[in-house]
Amino acid sequence: MTTITKTASAAAVAAAEEEQARVWDAAHVMKTYARQPVTFVRGRGARLWDARGKEYLDFLAGIAVCSVGHCHPRLVAAVQEQAATLMHVSNLYLTEGQARLARRLIELSDFERVFFSNSGAEANEVALKLARKRAKAFGRPNKFRIVSALNSFHGRTIATITATGQPKYQKGFEPLPAGFSYVPFNDIAALKAAVSGDTAAILLEPIQGEGGILPATREYLQAARELADRNDALLIFDEVQTGMGRTGRMWAYQHYGVVPDVMTLAKGLGGGFPIGACLARGDAAETLVPGDHGSTFAGSPLAASAANAVLDVIADEELQANARRVGAHLVARLEDLRRRHPHTVGPARGVGLMLAVGLTRPVARQIVGACLDAGLIVNAIGDDTIRMLPPLTITEGDADAAVETLEKAIVAVAAVTAS
Repeated sequence: MTTITKTASAAAVAAAEEEQARVWDAAHVMKTYARQPVTFVRGRGARLWDARGKEYLDFLAGIAVCSVGHCHPRLVAAVQEQAATLMHVSNLYLTEGQARLARRLIELSDFERVFFSNSGAEANEVALKLARKRAKAFGRPNKFRIVSALNSFHGRTIATITATGQPKYQKGFEPLPAGFSYVPFNDIAALKAAVSGDTAAILLEPIQGEGGILPATREYLQAARELADRNDALLIFDEVQTGMGRTGRMWAYQHYGVVPDVMTLAKGLGGGFPIGACLARGDAAETLVPGDHGSTFAGSPLAASAANAVLDVIADEELQANARRVGAHLVARLEDLRRRHPHTVGPARGVGLMLAVGLTRPVARQIVGACLDAGLIVNAIGDDTIRMLPPLTITEGDADAAVETLEKAIVAVAAVTAS
């Protein structure tokens, strides 16, 4: 192994360390991600710094994960204190932090019980198992079908890619589990045609994230609720991306007046520490018994300490209100941008700080690359959508800075593509 000499300048050392890391990554890490040409080494609030010392404004937050910003002092302190006290015990034993977190999530929502997991995919996996187990418990062995939406995203386990209504995630992993079907999002007639007495659950995102930041209509979710009730099926809302205040309410379902039977969470729950959750109410909350499901690491003392700290910060710093206020300001700025660049920029869409900029030309990836070069982190969904999922702590000044950088990137890409 090459040893980097410390006699070189700090910049040269950083460059050499970054290059060495890239060599190791290319040689040893499975190639499931197309790496971007930057290595981040430090974060604070809505800012990140790369190995060369360059500063970035982060409007992606690890894809809605760093809900209270990078390295929030209260989150860091909570995890450090817990790490020095107790990091892990088996879930065969009670830990106070996990019990307290469960109580807080229940008090903040309309649910009765929670199962902790390590990720959103795992939370959705247990929701699917719960739906099928519930049907069997009521003597309905043929009631196992799951209806979800086209262009949805629910995770990358074998069951959750099957629930995901995007063939690109399923390709190569056939045969997929049986009993899954998909309907166009916001199409009530198609949903009615798909749901029957054999349906165990309807699984929906209140706002499709990977599908392009597409909010459900109130009528669509109300119809889903009515169909689930009529057919004794569970209504499951995947709030992995929408939950934890991102939309300006603690949970996106609160915008619609529609309460699901099951809700799944992850991403912003731990503020950067891996934790997910599956919340349930009614008979769904009592379906699973010892041995039906489990997780070695889920809800660990460390994970619970992080999530409890995140809940504290969201409440004390009034981040739901901040998401509404700054989100509205950001949408207004994006609409101004659209008026100045109508041949490239389409309407903004989303809720709170879960936003997307539609494009009239397939240049999203080029614009995202130009933004990264200029110090702004955003994300492309397909060729015509730019996604923004900043920390809930951002200011209106941060929003202004992001739009200014985005506009420069749009102009630069337009100049290149026009030539």
